[in-house]
Order: sequence, then structure tokens, then C-alpha cells
Amino acid sequence: MLMSSGHINLVYFSPSGTTKSVITTLAGAWDGERNEFDLLRIPPPRTVTFSVDSPAVFAVPVFAGRVPAVCADMLAKFKGQNTPAVAIVVYGNREYDDALLELTDILKANNFVVVAAAAFVAQHSIFPIVASERPDKKDKEAIVSFGKQCAKAIATCSGNEKIKVKGTSPYCKPGAIPLQPSGDSKCDNCGVCVEICPTKAIAKETPRKTDKKRCISCTACISVCPQKARAFHGPMYAIAGKAFAGKNSTRKEPEIFFVE
Repeated sequence: MLMSSGHINLVYFSPSGTTKSVITTLAGAWDGERNEFDLLRIPPPRTVTFSVDSPAVFAVPVFAGRVPAVCADMLAKFKGQNTPAVAIVVYGNREYDDALLELTDILKANNFVVVAAAAFVAQHSIFPIVASERPDKKDKEAIVSFGKQCAKAIATCSGNEKIKVKGTSPYCKPGAIPLQPSGDSKCDNCGVCVEICPTKAIAKETPRKTDKKRCISCTACISVCPQKARAFHGPMYAIAGKAFAGKNSTRKEPEIFFVE
């Protein structure tokens, strides 16, 4: 078991890089040292415990209105000791549904005291035309402001705080995503995508292919490919993208929550 104390702990799962952008922008508003736990690149091998004087910020993307299942399993290894925590979900301008509630429930069950929570918008990972280039300047200003408010909430945490966020229980059932990325002729079999895939959906022997049953369409393989060889393809993707953009292009703003 690992013990972390006296630092701000940043715990995040960021396949496309936008969730990391949000949490690091927020952390930039605080002074002091910080520990980073990148769940995509270094999944926790065992239980990690944060002491009461070692607050933590947890940030995850929203997949089909929920915390990604692979992420929830990793978050279960982080334990608090009545430790102040901030919960953040990042979504692609559709809706975050029950993801923020689910994340706060996970943290509370692991003995964290959630003093603040937020849902921020970032460029959609599957359909990047939606919320393109977000978080933008306005978003980043909101994130920094939220970070300063979080620092105050953590400093005054009594351990008895209760927070109410949007969402319903039981949580919505996550729908299947029928789109998976694959490689093209630019692939040089470097294996970077094989190593980064959190569900082992890409075989070393056939890196251009994707195991559709394992893939969660997180886009990590697209983000890390040095040859830009992996992407979503086909007429179904083009049709789905046009329909999705038509329904979800109206700009949504961050939503923040503090204890009552």
C-alpha cells in the first residue's frame, strides 16, 4: 500500500489529452507541490491511500453519460482518510448525464470528502468538430477561477461537508458505441498504440486492426500514434458525425457545485 501526504494529488484518466488539460489548468491556480497519477499510462498496481492533509483532485472523461468502467475499477484503488477531494468530469458538449454523480459516489464510498465538483466541456474525442478547440480561453478562465475556489474549500474543510450534484440514481445504462478506430497504410507497426490501449484491444501482431468487443473508443490510440495512422473511418462514421453535430453544436458552459 502506498501512502501520499502533504501534497495536492491529481488523479486523471485522459485518453485524448483534454481531461489532463483541464486538471493541470486547475492545479496551476494552486501553490505547492503536486503528485500526478495518470491512470491511462500507469494504472495503480495496488491501493493508494491519501491522508487527511493530502487533498486530491479526480478528473475523468464522460463516456455515454457515465464514468468509463475501466476508470471506475482503477478509482476503486484510491482510498481517503476523510480526505478533501474535488470531482471533475469532462464531456464533449452533449451531456454528462450521471457521470458526475457516479464519480462523487465513488469518492465518498472510498472515504473522501467531496468539497467541490464540476463538469467542463472539451473537444469531443470521437467527433472533434463538436466543441472544437475547447477548452478555450473562456473555459480556462473558468477552470482557474474554480481552482481558486476549490483551494479555499479544501482549506476550510471540516470533514462533514455534503455536496449535491446533477444526476440520477440508479445511473443511466451506458449505451454501446458502434464506432471503433483502426489503422491505415501509414501504420509502421511501431506498437505505441498497443501499449497505450487500456483494454488491450490492439494486438501487437496486427496493430492496424481493433478488437471491437474490447475497444471502448477512448481514442488514446489516435492521440499517441506518431504516424497519424489511426482514426475512425467509413460511411457510418461520417453519417453519425453529421447527425451528432447537428444535435450537439450549441455551446454548453461549465457547471460547478460546492457544498451546501
